[in-house]
Amino acid sequence: MRQRHRICAVVLAAFGTSWAQNSNQLLVQKLVSRPVARVNGSVLTQGDLLREMYTIFPYARTHNGFPKAMEADIRSGALKMIEFEELVYQEALRRKLTVLPAQMDRAAADFLKQFSSDAEFRSYLTSEMNGSLDKLRTSIRRSLLIERILKSDVADRATVTAAELRSYYDKNPEQFRIPESFAFQTISILPPDKASPGQLKEAAKRAGDALLKARATKTYNDFGLLAEKISDDDYRVSMGDHKAVDRAKLPPSVSQVVMAMQAGTVSDLIRIDQAYCIVRLNSHIAAGAKKFEEVKDSLRTQLEKAKTEQFRSGLNKRLRATGRVEEL
Repeated sequence: MRQRHRICAVVLAAFGTSWAQNSNQLLVQKLVSRPVARVNGSVLTQGDLLREMYTIFPYARTHNGFPKAMEADIRSGALKMIEFEELVYQEALRRKLTVLPAQMDRAAADFLKQFSSDAEFRSYLTSEMNGSLDKLRTSIRRSLLIERILKSDVADRATVTAAELRSYYDKNPEQFRIPESFAFQTISILPPDKASPGQLKEAAKRAGDALLKARATKTYNDFGLLAEKISDDDYRVSMGDHKAVDRAKLPPSVSQVVMAMQAGTVSDLIRIDQAYCIVRLNSHIAAGAKKFEEVKDSLRTQLEKAKTEQFRSGLNKRLRATGRVEEL
């Protein structure tokens, strides 16, 4: 079950630590109960909105609120989400859906697991549910009914069959095309910007020393550890590894060198402007296409995500078309 409830401190934090510390509960309660929208007459409050905003951007709890540049978008997204969930809940009531007692008991037990102690749960119950277990069970029941509609109208319909996967793969060959690529590691020696003749000479000496050490390496790890120690480029933090790079994206001077190399060998010094580069070729990947078996799992995820968004958006549009949503 999607847990939208949070301990009261989370809600208080949205209004500033001084209010929370001063325990000005009346002021806080007034703010969190302020209406932000009506959905077919049902009121959604600032408290509902804040819970969703914190769900979207949980880092706000430890970063003194929401980033100013993102806050408007987070608020807008959260408002649309709580409106959508209320529309879905009302649709479940319209269809007269019910929750079996056993389902309710399982969901309640799962909900309780998020609390580290009985005292923490009691604090939550007091602050969020006015101490009422009946109110909590009503809230859990609401979440279950929302999930049921989303399963029947979205998730179940977004399932991708094996035939659909194969058809998409066959009809979109360019998406699975592999360009000719080279997987390699580098060690780079970079002189300072606007280097003096002396600095350029020093860079050339360092490059020569680096080449001797690079040629003494025997394995991927040997070369990578050396790159971490002496390379000046940003790839040193990942053992100099560039992974697979499209041949078309390589500088001509590098492309010419790696085309003539065997996997596992180390190049001579490659001069690029005033910098020096040493390449260890790990593999030469011929142009071709990824096999269906290689991509089917990631493709299924991709297509199901697209279908889920399609059906979710369609459900939202249908419910809004037949309902009344007012933002206050």
